[in-house]
Amino acid sequence: MTERVVIRSVREDERAAWEPLWAGYLEFYKTSVPAATSDITWKRFHDDAEPMYVLGAYVDGKLTGIVHYIFHRSCWTPGDYCYLQDLFVNKDARGHGVGRKLIEAVYEKAKAAGASRVHWLTQFENARAQILYDEVADRSGFMQYRKIF
Repeated sequence: MTERVVIRSVREDERAAWEPLWAGYLEFYKTSVPAATSDITWKRFHDDAEPMYVLGAYVDGKLTGIVHYIFHRSCWTPGDYCYLQDLFVNKDARGHGVGRKLIEAVYEKAKAAGASRVHWLTQFENARAQILYDEVADRSGFMQYRKIF
């Protein structure tokens, strides 16, 4: 399948194709966001002043996976970091290299932008994804703490 995968930016006129994947991602993590938040997120992806981006994996022309990534400053390096925030592949396309291609595409975008690292989080229970992540990156050894307001 990977030879049929094209990775490219998801165009502004492709929201209808992006929405089911975004909904699938949120469902996978048993969460939701208000529609207004999704609207703002979509607008940010297509605003040149925003450091947020969306790439899609197209198999035979159909959007089957998405990755959202954000550039941000760091106190540790002169260059930005790249946060791979969300990665989701349709169930039928999993295990065929689509997720790997999306991650590698983010790596290329980060390198081209002069970022010094790409980082992301996943749940401890997301064992299937961790098989891939262990192949394409190093575990940081850190745990996330947060306070939601």
